Amino acid sequence: MRASDLKPTGKLEGREEEAERVLGRTEFSAGARAVLIGGFLAGLLLVPGIQWAREWKTGEFSIRGLARVMPGWDRLKSVRSLARVWGLLPEARDLKEAERELERRSWFSGGMRPQVQTGFTKLLRWGGEQAYLGKNGWLFYRPDVESVWGAPFLSPGQIAHRKKSGVQPDPVRGIVDFREQLKRRGIELVVVPVPVKPCIEARHLTGKPGGTLLQNASHGEFVARLEAVGVRVFDPAPGLEQDARELGVAYLETDTHWRPETMERVAARLADVLKQVPGLRSGGIQPGFAEGEVEGMGDIVGLLGLGENQTLYGRQKVRIRQVTLGNGLLRPDPGAEVLVLGDSFSNIYSLEGMGWGEGAGFVEHLGAALGVRVDAVVRNSDGAFGSREILQRELAAGRDRLAGKKVVVWEFASRELALGDWKVLEMRVGAPVQSRFLALKAGEECTVEGTVGAVSAVPRPGTVPYSEHVVSVHVRDLRRASAGSGDGTGAGTEDALVYLWSMQGQKWTPAARLRTGDRVRLRLQAWESVSGRYEKVNRSELTDGGLVAEEPVWGELLGVGETAR
Repeated sequence: MRASDLKPTGKLEGREEEAERVLGRTEFSAGARAVLIGGFLAGLLLVPGIQWAREWKTGEFSIRGLARVMPGWDRLKSVRSLARVWGLLPEARDLKEAERELERRSWFSGGMRPQVQTGFTKLLRWGGEQAYLGKNGWLFYRPDVESVWGAPFLSPGQIAHRKKSGVQPDPVRGIVDFREQLKRRGIELVVVPVPVKPCIEARHLTGKPGGTLLQNASHGEFVARLEAVGVRVFDPAPGLEQDARELGVAYLETDTHWRPETMERVAARLADVLKQVPGLRSGGIQPGFAEGEVEGMGDIVGLLGLGENQTLYGRQKVRIRQVTLGNGLLRPDPGAEVLVLGDSFSNIYSLEGMGWGEGAGFVEHLGAALGVRVDAVVRNSDGAFGSREILQRELAAGRDRLAGKKVVVWEFASRELALGDWKVLEMRVGAPVQSRFLALKAGEECTVEGTVGAVSAVPRPGTVPYSEHVVSVHVRDLRRASAGSGDGTGAGTEDALVYLWSMQGQKWTPAARLRTGDRVRLRLQAWESVSGRYEKVNRSELTDGGLVAEEPVWGELLGVGETAR
């Protein structure tokens, strides 16, 4: 997208709605219609023709993607009447899987798209579907921009419109419900809506000078409604606007997130607010700081689709301050009185996989400013519900992460107010129960075979600003093939909730193409052994609420067999 295309439309548009608005009144001459229709039909035949010719030449030709939508022989044999013929038609998920398989193998998608997009970016200043090109090399995430310029997220019309998509769109309702559950346990909630980049740095998008703070039209009402019912809100926006004036810049040029120095200032201001909470202790530790320079590539660059060897945007250097305690880094402490629920604004400079260092993030600097250890439940995406889902899972499994807590800090990007799903989640401590799901102890590993029962959604590379993703898979009818340091129990049947890498470096892994019915071979280990490294990574969960109390395991996909029909 070009910055010049940016106009308030009064609603948040999808691609189809935008196309309908732009093309709805377009008129074509008879000759133009013929050329366009002919070109369209030629493209339909030319693209697959070249693709199949290349695959024949290289020996890579396969109809596996198309075979996914074809009925198996056992289903064909079961047809005894005309009514059963309808059962042979592919389901929507089968068509989607076939589409993903064809896209993965497409030479046009993988080989030509980067060159085409590079040309569009250089010549037309077009940032694709997910980005706006700002001035002087600045980039902006499109959902961030639309959340600011779009319809008031608390307006009745927008609430009704978003409900149709199956989400709970009212952030006030979701937050107040969560506060009431915490209040019954004597825990204070502090809400921290971090302003997205266009709120503070709009001058780098529009090219117009000035430091005016921009917010969605409902932001003021949102804060007022929460404060009216006693929810404590710490709004970083005014302070960040001041920081941008004093420091010259508050956010990274080609990334969605704040700079380390502005993040530290926000953490210090929040610490001053938390020190006013009755009964909260502070000043118990004396952390140190280790300064260093890190160099990273902004996450929005990956959304442009320019390819790995792009040269239009360079890496950016920033100085971070790692928070140390003794001879190591200050780490989250489950026994702390303060719990931070956060998203990628908490992970940046803390989760090494994001490319901007570790041990120097929002949680660490909040602990340093308070002089105490701080607990954290952080996940890169879905700030409206992601961290709460993790907390809910732990509580339901009988692990009371809220025990001893005085304050819960809920940090989320302000785009979530307009675009997030503010689910009402029950935070009830469950009792450990006998389960048929595989549970492994720390350090235990085993190799299993099983059948995929359900797979969570996996984003398409280049559509989200995170290069890594973890998929949740329900595997049924497990049979242990071997055991590592476990007891070596032989063949048996059970289920498992498995987390697998589905995207790394903005590329799908084989696990991203799993579907219901696939036979898989997996190497598993206890989630407890790796959760410290992988809990913060962007992850999608299964929609089956009955799985929330089940203990997950971490898996490595060793192989995929024939689809079970």
